[in-house]
Formats: sequence, C-alpha cells, structure tokens
Amino acid sequence: MVRLRLLLIFTVNTFILSAQMPKISLRNLPQERKVEVLVDGQLFTAYCYPHDSVMKKPVLFPVASPKGTMVTRGYPMQPRDGERVDHPHHVGVWQNYESVNGYDFWNNSTAIKDRSKYGTIKHVAITKSKAKNNQALIETTADWIVNDGKGAKVATEITQFKFQAQPKWRIIDRTTTIKAQKDSVHLKDVKDGFFAIRVARELEHPNDKADFFTDSRGIVTKLEKLDNSRITGNYRSSEGIEGEAVWGTRARWMNLRGRIGQEDISVAIIDHPQNLSYPSYWHARGYGLFAVNPLGAKIFSNGKDVLNFSLSPGQEVTFRYRLVIASHHLSDAEMEALAAEFAK
Repeated sequence: MVRLRLLLIFTVNTFILSAQMPKISLRNLPQERKVEVLVDGQLFTAYCYPHDSVMKKPVLFPVASPKGTMVTRGYPMQPRDGERVDHPHHVGVWQNYESVNGYDFWNNSTAIKDRSKYGTIKHVAITKSKAKNNQALIETTADWIVNDGKGAKVATEITQFKFQAQPKWRIIDRTTTIKAQKDSVHLKDVKDGFFAIRVARELEHPNDKADFFTDSRGIVTKLEKLDNSRITGNYRSSEGIEGEAVWGTRARWMNLRGRIGQEDISVAIIDHPQNLSYPSYWHARGYGLFAVNPLGAKIFSNGKDVLNFSLSPGQEVTFRYRLVIASHHLSDAEMEALAAEFAK
C-alpha cells in the first residue's frame, strides 16, 4: 500500500513537472525561406535563409525572451521605433568573419556597392529538423563563397542548432564545422567576428554620442542628444569585469543584463572549452553588438597575442557556442552552472 502511494505521488509529480515544461515545435515555411521555432505556439526564433539579394548569410531572427519580448534589434529586417540604423549587416544572431583569404564576410550586406572583396555564406540545405518535448534541432549546410568573378567556394559549413526551452530561460547551442575546400583558408587576425547577436536598443549601454535612428514611420533622423532613460544594458564577464571595459578581454562567458519595459532580461554567450583560443576574446560593444571572437587576438591584446589561423585543403575546425536568454538577471552562479552543463 505504501509502495502504491509513493508510486502515485511520483507519477502525479512527474505529470505536473512535465505539464509545466514548455513545448517546442518547428514550423517550416519554405516559401518564406525560414524555419520558425515555437515555444508553446509562440515565436522564439527562426532560422532565416533569404536569397543572396536580400542577405549575405543565414541568421536566427528575431529572438524572444521566455516572456515573448524581442531581445534582438529589428533593423534592417523589421525596423522598430527608436532603433539605431548603423551596421545593416548586424542582423539577429549570426556567425562569420571579416577576413577569409582576404575577403570580408562580416561586413557584407545589400548596402555595399562594390562587392569585389566581399564574401557570402550561401545556405544550401536543411538536412535535419526535429522537435520533441522542450527541445528541437535544426541541421544545415552552407557554402562560403568569395566574389572573385567565378563564385569560388572556399569552405563548406555544417551547422547544428539545438534549441531548449526551460521555464526560466531559453537556450540556443550552435555547433559549426568549417571545412576548407581545394585551397587553404587563411583567417587573418582581425577585429570583426565571429559569433554574434545585435541586441535591442534597451539593452545597449547608455551613451550620449549623436547617431542616426529610425522613427515609427521608418524615417531615419540624426539625433544630437540621445534619450537614455530606458537604456539599461550592462555587461558582466566570468572574470568579474563589467560595462564596456569587457571589450578585448578574455572570458569563459559574458552576461548582458538589462531591462525592457517591466521585464528584467539577460542575454548571455558561453564559450566552450574545446573552442580555439578558449577562453576567447570578446568584441562586445556598448551600442548593441555582442560578439565573441576566437580568431582575432592582435587588436584585443595590443599586439601581444597574434593568431592568424589557417586551414589546409580538406582540413576542418569546429566551433561551439551557447546563447542563453532569460526573463530575469542571471546570477554568476547560474552562469557557471549553465557553462558547466555546456562543457559536458
């Protein structure tokens, strides 16, 4: 009788826990060239692979918090009132690099007129997609193509996105393997790279510098004096460094904390121990660019550390990153736990 009662209690508790766990589903929209990731029927993010004439790389866009607040900047895909309109290549969440055999993949966008020294990451296929309970997976392939007049493919990419929904946070684990083709691939030691997210205006650091912004009608205006009343972002690294001082420092993880409306939010990136240059340098800027760069070292270290990484023909390298979005301010202890889980 006691055993039966315990079994019933365990079964009921398990049912309650499973009922409380968010459920992930995928919605494939090939005509719109994207796969949406839904949590309990609401949009969390989408893998977007527009035509080259629209965007020069696949991205995850937008990205929402557990409460449904968009933590990514809308511009240039879905401009919102009060946003900066700089760097049109900063779209959602992406991964690419400034100097690949002398071609710039990072800065390429439709705003560039002369693309003779730029590269494009061209989506090839979605090779796997599945969802079960609170997790989902999307696997993709892509080609790294340089604008040399021949459309040469310098590298191929295999990427796996793992999505996880917990009541307190959302997780995106990205694992990407880049393989050189018939020629060597030289990744020059530069600043702009590598795994990045462009965050919403509210998550920027307060700054009085004049800049260009868009209004609710999409009209771009230069503002000489900025309203920082709702600008709340603050970086904190695993090494205890805060604010814009984190730029160019090494860290195992970086946590951007802020507030949008009435919601406390954390957007955090976690490096992986198996990654090149671990713990990596961080290209994290107060104006909303939040990036980790394992390939750039010289500029971050004032020339004391130089990498200039290369792949021989047929050689490959894998990068792993975790992005965490929470509807509260993640503590250092929570960050360490999430990093330890990811490291496994």
